[in-house]
Formats: sequence, C-alpha cells, structure tokens
Amino acid sequence: MHHPILADIVIIFTLGAAVLLLFARLKIPPIIGFLVTGVLAGPGVLGAITAVAEVEVLAEIGVILLMFTIGLEFSVSDFLRMRKAVLGGGAMQVGFSILATLLVFLALGLPLNIGVFAGFLVALSSTAIVLRLLQARAEIESPHGRVSLGILIFQDIIIVPMMLLTPILAGATEGSIGMELLLLLAKSIGAIAAVFAVARFLIPRVLQQVVGTRNQELFLLFTVMLCFLVAWLMASIGLSLALGAFLAGMILADSEYAHHALGNVLPLRNLFTSFFFVSVGMLLSPGAVFEQPWTVLLLTIAAIAGKSLLAAGAVRLLRYPTRTALLAGFGLGQIGEFSFILSRVGVDSGLLTDDMYQLFLSVSILSMALTPVLMVIAPRVAAWLGAGRQEPEHREDEAREGLLIVGYGLNGRNLYQAAHEAGIRVSIIEMNPDTVRIEREKGVPIGFGDATQDAVLLHAGVRAARVVVIAISDPAATGRITERVRELNPDTHIIARTRFTSEIPRLQDLGADEVIPEEFETAIRIFVRTASSLGLPVEATEAQVQHLRDSGYAALCREPDAQG
Repeated sequence: MHHPILADIVIIFTLGAAVLLLFARLKIPPIIGFLVTGVLAGPGVLGAITAVAEVEVLAEIGVILLMFTIGLEFSVSDFLRMRKAVLGGGAMQVGFSILATLLVFLALGLPLNIGVFAGFLVALSSTAIVLRLLQARAEIESPHGRVSLGILIFQDIIIVPMMLLTPILAGATEGSIGMELLLLLAKSIGAIAAVFAVARFLIPRVLQQVVGTRNQELFLLFTVMLCFLVAWLMASIGLSLALGAFLAGMILADSEYAHHALGNVLPLRNLFTSFFFVSVGMLLSPGAVFEQPWTVLLLTIAAIAGKSLLAAGAVRLLRYPTRTALLAGFGLGQIGEFSFILSRVGVDSGLLTDDMYQLFLSVSILSMALTPVLMVIAPRVAAWLGAGRQEPEHREDEAREGLLIVGYGLNGRNLYQAAHEAGIRVSIIEMNPDTVRIEREKGVPIGFGDATQDAVLLHAGVRAARVVVIAISDPAATGRITERVRELNPDTHIIARTRFTSEIPRLQDLGADEVIPEEFETAIRIFVRTASSLGLPVEATEAQVQHLRDSGYAALCREPDAQG
C-alpha cells in the first residue's frame, strides 16, 4: 500500500541531507538549509511534497517538543524571576511594534483596521528559530537569552487575543469581544493553576515510581506523554500548544530528573523541528519574490531594522545593559511562525488580499532566513556602537568550578568525601534514583542523569570543571562519557576508572588524561603495604610504584616465569 507521507519523508530527508551537507561546507547554519529544503521541495519549485497536511502535523510536533525542552531548563522560580521580562518587556515590544506599524500604514493612506492587523503580524517573532539558535549557541541562560525568552512567552500568550480581535477588525462578528477575553483569561488562570497544583503534588510521586523501575523506555514514554497531555489541555481551552508544552517542561524542571529528561527528548526534538523549518520553506512561492525582488528586500530590511530597534528599546527600558538590549533586539527582528497562522485568519476575514499574503510570506521567510546571520553579527554591531563590554553573565554550568564526579559508588563516594573536606567544589552525576534522593536530602551536590548525554553533563558544569573523574564500572559508557567530556571541555583533566589495562589505550584515544585500572592499582597497594611491612625504604618503594605506572603496568602484565 502506498503512503504519500512516507514518500514525502524520504524526499525531505534525502534533499535535506544533500542541502545540509553543502551548507555545512559553506559554513551556513542548518536552519537556513532546512528552509531552502522546503522551498525546493515545495509547490513553487519541484512540487515533490504531496502530503502537505501531514508534514504540517509533524512540524507542529517539532514546535511542541522545542518548547517542552525550553521549559525543562526553567523552573517555576525561574519563571517568576522573569516576570519583568515576560510582562514588561513583552508588552512593550508588542505594543511598540503594533503602534509603529499602524503609523506607517496610516501615513501611506491605508485603513486603520488593516494597519492594526499588520501590526499584529509584525509584532510576533519566531519562537522556534530564536530559541533553537540560542540553545545551539548555549545562550539560553545569558541575560539576552532570558529576556528574549520572556518576550517570546508573552507573544505566545498574546496570539490568542489577537486571533479573537481579528474578526472584530474585519467587522465580521457581532459578539462581545470583552466577554470572550475575560472568559479566556479566567480559563487560562484556572488551567495554569491546576497544572502547577498537579506538578507540585502528583507528578513528583508518579515520576519517582517511573524512575524507580530503571526502565529508560518507560521514562521516555512518560516524559513525552506529559508534554503532549499538558499541551493538549492548554489548546483545549484556547491557548497555544506551544505554551502548553512550555508549561509541561516547567512541571519537570523542578525535579532532579529534568536534565535526564532533556537528554532523552533532544533527539526527538531535533528530528521534528527539522520538519517545522521545511514546512515554513514550503510556504514560499519563489515566483512572488522574483516578480518584485526590490520590494521584498526593502520591506524585509525595514521590518528587521524596525523590529530590532523597538525590541532593543523595550529591553533597554527594563534597565538591561545596552549590549543585552542590542543582542535581544537582533534576535527578535524576524517575523514569526504564529504570524502565518494569524495571516490566514486575516485572509479569510478579508483583511489581506492574496497578493498581500504572498508578499507577507516572502518578507517573513526571508527575515527568518537572515536571523542566524544577524545573531552572529550582533555582538560586532554592539561593539561598533560602543556597547561591546561584556556585562556579567551568570550561567549555571559556569558557576561551578572544581571537580565533577560521574558515578557515586564506593570510589565516587570516597572521592567526594576527600574533596569536600579539602574545600573543593564538587558536582556529582549518578544514575541510581534512590541514591540521588537520599544523598540530596543530606545536602550532597548530586544530580540524576545519564552522563553520556550532553544536556546532563552541561547541567552538571562540565564546561567549568577543572577535573572530571569517571568512576563507573560500565566500559562502554565510560568511553562515551570520556569522548563527550573532551568535546564539551577540551581543557579539563579527565581521570577514568577501568577494571582492565586493555581499556587504557582506547580511553586515552578518546581523550582521557589518566586511566586508573582497578586490577593493577589493587596490586600496587598490596605491594606498598607489603614493602612497608618488610621494612623496605620508602623512596625505593615509591620509585618502583612510579615506574610501574609510567610503564603502563607493563611489568604486572607479564606472565610469571615458569619454575623448573
């Protein structure tokens, strides 16, 4: 049986792989590659995609998973600390954008209602693109990353009232918009309160049972189920799926399992968000761009410049440093994916003609494609404008210095005790949930997670660790962790534990600075105790031990001579 969606997935993956390979060699960001893939596969060029609706569903799943992973990195307390950015920054950015667009449209002699609606479209930025780029650049925790996230959250909330107001602007409704907005507000507050009540009293207990099974498949299934359940509940009361997914992530963010969940979901997120960017590219009709290229280019430049300046102004009014304001402004300069949804409502309501709609799509997608470039040049522009001095930026993974221990068995526990007594700052990763729960109650700086996952290592502070000790008994996992630690922090000193000397060359090739084989270190300790009991000189004993270690335990590896 022929399934069009399967054929379309093959086309998207094949074409996408070819485009991304070319773009990787040209140092062009992957997001632009996916947008180009969508343009090429879409109806305007090859017309290779037939199951458009199914691809859009996959794209929506990508946005849900993206917002879920962002929520996983922000706890409820983080969200409350961001209320100034969400309410103040978001309201000012959206308000300034609507007002500026309205004034331009009135100056051009266009009607007030069309000007306000155009302001709605221009005010929204791309949550998917901005947050994906911030994550890729490890800037979510930076000041400009946090204020950008706050503004984007406000935009995700305000899209719902905008959609309710659009028919009013078109004169196509007789209902009371005020009552609808009040009803929506009441439902939203009630739903969010219910979500956080469940998060506080129910989810931790259920999650503890799930983790206690040590079943990775069950943990992943529960995590994804929670994401889509909360997203669906929020959508059912009129809020966006993306906002619901973000709240689902925040539910887990306060638990010790948050970054383990993040590591599990990241591959799914990366896969499905690629469909989102491809689906955006499919909307563009190259013919509409080629018919009026200068108009599209000038409008794109005007939109990006205007939005960037207004967003930067809003952030500056919140008393953030100039550099933070400029970096956030450049990041928010594009027109977002929710504007596409809103624009369709505008077309159906008669506020946009088909020609205006195609022009809007061209400008929006081009602004999205330019966003990675803008975020790269933003620091240089900030420096050129005299705002180049870096303000202090607190990131969780940079706040911890000293020692990172992977594994809290006997060796890891003894090492922690010695380091703690010596005043060394320590962070620990452990896979046993019971151990993590018990030790956290004692105040031990231990977190649950699979250290083969980058998200878990980053949360534990691998980038700032001067020494990383891998004290687990799984040879395959030790090798993988060694490789990932060396990739994430080329300067750290890695000490890996292994049971057998045969593992030493492999671990050294993967990046370990020192490899401690248990079988021979035990023999050395016995030799030292024996030498001491026999009264041998301490200097000679230490010299012999150092020789054994420097030779890679070669003397201990030889078979003993046969006795005649």
